[in-house]
Amino acid sequence: MRISKRIASAAPLATTAMHGRVDQMKLMGQEVIDFSIAISHFAAPESVRDAVSEMALRTVLPYTAVGGAHGLRVRLAEKLSTENSVDARPSEIIVTNGAKQALYEAMYAMTDPGDSVIVFRPYWPAYLATSRLLGLEVVLVDLPEVLTGAVLDALPPARLLILNNPHNPTGKVFTRDELDALESWLARTGCAAIVDESYEKLLYEKSHHSLSSSARWRELGIVTLFSASQSYAMMGWRCGFAVGPADVVSAMETLQGPITAAPSALTQVACEAAFFSGEPHRLVSDYRARCALVMDMLSPVPWMRVRSPESGPYIWVDVTALGCDTVAFAESLLTEKHVAIMPGDALGMPGFIRMGFISDDIATLRKGLAAIIAFGPQMKQNNR
Repeated sequence: MRISKRIASAAPLATTAMHGRVDQMKLMGQEVIDFSIAISHFAAPESVRDAVSEMALRTVLPYTAVGGAHGLRVRLAEKLSTENSVDARPSEIIVTNGAKQALYEAMYAMTDPGDSVIVFRPYWPAYLATSRLLGLEVVLVDLPEVLTGAVLDALPPARLLILNNPHNPTGKVFTRDELDALESWLARTGCAAIVDESYEKLLYEKSHHSLSSSARWRELGIVTLFSASQSYAMMGWRCGFAVGPADVVSAMETLQGPITAAPSALTQVACEAAFFSGEPHRLVSDYRARCALVMDMLSPVPWMRVRSPESGPYIWVDVTALGCDTVAFAESLLTEKHVAIMPGDALGMPGFIRMGFISDDIATLRKGLAAIIAFGPQMKQNNR
C-alpha cells in the first residue's frame, strides 16, 4: 500500500516512543523505572470522578456543538477571567481532546505550508512534529535566560512563534516583564503566537502570567492552550481547550468537525469539573518535595549540572561532562539498569537528559536516581 509522502517522512514522537518501549518491557515481565515521561501517581480530583460517574449513568450521552457545549465554554470563560485575567467570549473558546489536538488545529488554522515558525530549544517534541506535518519551516532558537526585546529583535521574520509557559523541560516560568517584551515584539513584527500553558498550576516559586491577559491579544493573534493532564493529574482523560480570536477558533472548529467532532460528553464533564476543582495544593506540595529530593541527590554529582525548576514535573540535566552520546547513554541505561530517561536529543539539545519525577513512590524514585548516578561513571569509562 502506498503511504503518503507527508506521513512517510514523519516519525513517532520520541517521548511517546520511549514510553511505548517501557510498556513493552513491562508486558514481558521486566521491572522498569520510567523517568522518560511524567505520569502522576495522584488520581484525578474526586469531583472529576464523581461528575463523570454521574454522567455515565445517564440514559443518553448527547452530541454537543463541535467546539464544546455552550455551557462549558461559558464556564471556561469564567475560569479565564478569574484565574488568567483573560477577557474572552464563549465563541473564542474551543474544547479539544487534550492540548495536542488544540496545538495541531491552531497551527493548521494560522499557517500555510512554507511559513516559518519559531520554536525555542529545548522544546516539547510535538511542536516540531506538528510543524513538519504541516510543511512549515522551523526556526530553532536557544531558550534565553531572560526573554528581552533585544533577544526578540534578533529573531528572523516568522509567521508564528510558539511559547511554552511554564516551560517543558526546563521548568522556566516567564515573568510579566518578559511577556510584555514579547507582546511589544509581536505588535512590531506582525508575528502571531501560540502559548502552551499546560503546566499553569504546577508552580514552585514564581507566579504564572498569561500572555493573553494583554488587552491586545485578539489583534496580535494570540492563541493560548490549556490542559488538565498535568495540572490535575488527568493524563489519560485527554481534556483540554484553547482560547483565541473568534476567526481562528472558528477555523479550528471547521478542522475538528471531520476529525473528532466534539470531545465526548464525558470528557466535557470532566473538563468543567477539573478546571473548577480548586488549586491542586496537595499535588503541588508533593511535587515540590520530590523536586527537592531530586535536587539533593543530583546537585553533588560532579558530572551533572542541574538547576531547580520553577515549575513542572521534570528535571533538566546537563551531562555533557560525561563526554558521551546522550542517546547511547539513555539506551544503555534502559538496557542494563532498566531505568528510562529521555535523551535531550529528542528535545533538540544533545548532551542533556530529562527526567520525570512524579511517578511511582519515593523509594522507587530514590532507587532510579541512584542507578543513574552510579551509571554515569561507567559510561564515561566506556568512552575512553
